[in-house]
Amino acid sequence: MKRVVVTGVGALTPIGNNSADFWQAAKSGKNGIGKITKFDTSELKCQIAGEVKDFDASEFIDKKEIKRMDLYTQFTMVAASEAFESSGIDMEKEDKWRIGVITGSGIGGIDTFNDQHTTFMERGASRVSPFFIPMMISNMGAAQVAIKYGLRGVNYNVVSACASGTHAIGDAFRQIQYGTCDAIIAGGAEAAITPISVAGFCNMKALSTRNDDPKTASRPFDADRDGFVMGEGAGFIVLEELEHALKRGANIICEMVGYGATDDAYHITSPIPGGEGGAMAMKFALDDAKISPDKVDYINAHGTSTKYNDSFETSAIKTIFGEHAKKVAVSSTKSMTGHLLGAAGGVEAIICAMAIKDGFIPPTINYHTPDPECDLDVVPNEGRSAEVNYAISNSLGFGGHNATIVFKKFED
Repeated sequence: MKRVVVTGVGALTPIGNNSADFWQAAKSGKNGIGKITKFDTSELKCQIAGEVKDFDASEFIDKKEIKRMDLYTQFTMVAASEAFESSGIDMEKEDKWRIGVITGSGIGGIDTFNDQHTTFMERGASRVSPFFIPMMISNMGAAQVAIKYGLRGVNYNVVSACASGTHAIGDAFRQIQYGTCDAIIAGGAEAAITPISVAGFCNMKALSTRNDDPKTASRPFDADRDGFVMGEGAGFIVLEELEHALKRGANIICEMVGYGATDDAYHITSPIPGGEGGAMAMKFALDDAKISPDKVDYINAHGTSTKYNDSFETSAIKTIFGEHAKKVAVSSTKSMTGHLLGAAGGVEAIICAMAIKDGFIPPTINYHTPDPECDLDVVPNEGRSAEVNYAISNSLGFGGHNATIVFKKFED
């Protein structure tokens, strides 16, 4: 099968509104969690989130078009555009049928849904926007990116909760391996910090309620963790067939070499005790990459800061990595960004790519009280310089959806 490389990245996150700022912030352990500013939280048990700051869509998108896009689509457009333009692909020289877009969004246009439902209930059916459906449906981010650049290759959206972005990247990897596309923009976007979303996660007791100290609320692998913190934003990478990239003289960031996907088949929200599903996703990804576990230098963990996820993911890592589990660096950048849900896999793929390129592993911040059930090298509080030849990213979603992707240092 064909080799696949990463030639572009784009990010919009609570700690940086482009990929360069995001990566520098992650390296330094910047915290992006704070009080929710989008709406009144007085009736909510959780009043904190990782919001994107100082975002003005009109700097990137025509004002007329903004009115026809949900915020998650706006996020998609900004991050995917940065990734595509940084890749240097010139559509004047490309076959438009062989460049595609695969997005991931677990929730899609929920902000639009909320607004239009209120309009329907208060003002009647005739006042519902004719753009309601195309604004709300989660495939519209992929469609809008394709429209902007004239990309007529494979195009769809993956919905698999918090594994959506990673599944999107994995699917793109396969499409290019099999020769159906020369390049694909892939990743995830989410804009779900809305009253009803926060209320829903609150009432299932999934969120941290450390409202008086938001900066330390997201604390993966720490014994005092009390739930995850919602985040928003987008992360996209450009995956490209190696020969195609070399022929046009592309800047190759790293190579993607493995993908594994499984399901726990256990519970609608809880991961299976012991993390067997996540373990098998890692095993399949490493087998796909044709490497042994001891070759991996860095794991960007799903690491949500919930009791069960962190301990079961630790068990999964121990199952697959054995003695090497004590040596491999395992950090959760959700400690800084919060949990971007369907976008998490996209921004965390960028972390892995940049860790390989720059030789630097970002930290798990807010780690103060070790948990004996999470006894890994979680790169506590400060990042470190290190040679990273192989890095993997894990994403584990509600419904038991598990996905792992593997990147390596590029060698021609």
